[in-house]
Amino acid sequence: MRDDPRLPSSPGFWRSPLRGPWFTSVLGLVLLVGITVLFVTGLVSYAAYNPGLSPVNDQTPDKGILGFYLFAWPTHPHWLYRLNQGVHVTLGITLIPVLLAKLWSVVPRLFALPPARSLAHALERISLLLLVGGALFEFVTGVLNVQLDYVFPGSFYPLHFYGAWVFFAAFVAHALLKMPTAVRNLRHLREEKNDLVTPRPAEPTVSRRGALWFVGGGSLLLFATTAGQNADGPLRRTALLAPHGGGEPGSGPNGFQINKTAAYAGIDAAETGEDAWRLVVTGRTGTIRLSRAQLAGLSLHSSALPIACVEGWSTSDQWWRGVRLRDLAALVGYDDDPPDVFVESLQARGAFREAALRANQVADARSLLALYVNGEDLSPDHGHPARIIVPAAPGVLNTKWVARMTFGDL
Repeated sequence: MRDDPRLPSSPGFWRSPLRGPWFTSVLGLVLLVGITVLFVTGLVSYAAYNPGLSPVNDQTPDKGILGFYLFAWPTHPHWLYRLNQGVHVTLGITLIPVLLAKLWSVVPRLFALPPARSLAHALERISLLLLVGGALFEFVTGVLNVQLDYVFPGSFYPLHFYGAWVFFAAFVAHALLKMPTAVRNLRHLREEKNDLVTPRPAEPTVSRRGALWFVGGGSLLLFATTAGQNADGPLRRTALLAPHGGGEPGSGPNGFQINKTAAYAGIDAAETGEDAWRLVVTGRTGTIRLSRAQLAGLSLHSSALPIACVEGWSTSDQWWRGVRLRDLAALVGYDDDPPDVFVESLQARGAFREAALRANQVADARSLLALYVNGEDLSPDHGHPARIIVPAAPGVLNTKWVARMTFGDL
């Protein structure tokens, strides 16, 4: 059965002359660098949520030591999260052709018989299954998240988190096993024979280098049609595959990208009117209630900050104006050393209707409860009557339609 060329378990079934150690090794080394960068930027993105601050920000169950993070997320530079997520998402999409070509190049090994020749071989096959399955899971869920298409069961956040650890553990084990062979294959112009080289090669239609150029061209095309969603100016118009690519979604001061409209969030206009809406602020000295007019009568400050989201898109710097978070903290007894703050939205349900911010984020002079953007009142879709805007914070922590703020150690 193993030698029947009609069956995929036979080496003669796979006839492409492109497969071989050199071709596979080139793709593997590209993925070694790219996936390492993806994993590091993913950990950095995880840290940006300040997961140790409050269960509100990170509800991943039973994360244990996998949920470590080493530092409170900084507010300088203000474009830090924008850069990190732009690299993470754009690189992940750009690597898709490389990943698919790599899987194609080693597919004969998935059908090889016997399934396990020894205990060591069985462990290698298991790690390979985890590697392939983990890679497909992470890339598929990542692309679906970027496209705002949540067809998978459960929350993207914990699914991607656990999938990343499983995939990267298998990836590291595989890299350690295969690195010496990959380097040796690249150093020799003449390939070593192995199980990837077909004994019955078909007539070649393209060289191996031509195939690599084809894969590289696919990656370049995906880069060009994705990267612009995290850029300013005309480059955004090239992001044809990105939900937030193309031109600005509207005109006027509020005409810039959003993920969630007021209608989608279930915000009732009656709740946000001047007579109905009050901001409830709680702290050391008690609770106060402020109308929008009262907030507008406080000392107002301005900040030029982007909105940057985990899906890899961002806005250009918008000109926000409102009350500094640290000034609100001072109103309830924190004059010199503002603490953490727990922020709640008018949004009745859904992920991140609540968010927690660290003391360093509250203390930053650019962190605002914004009332205006680009010289005009916030529109309903941008968070009217008031929203949070914090430098370098993930977009979901910049809570819209703020109803309550509770200052204190969380």
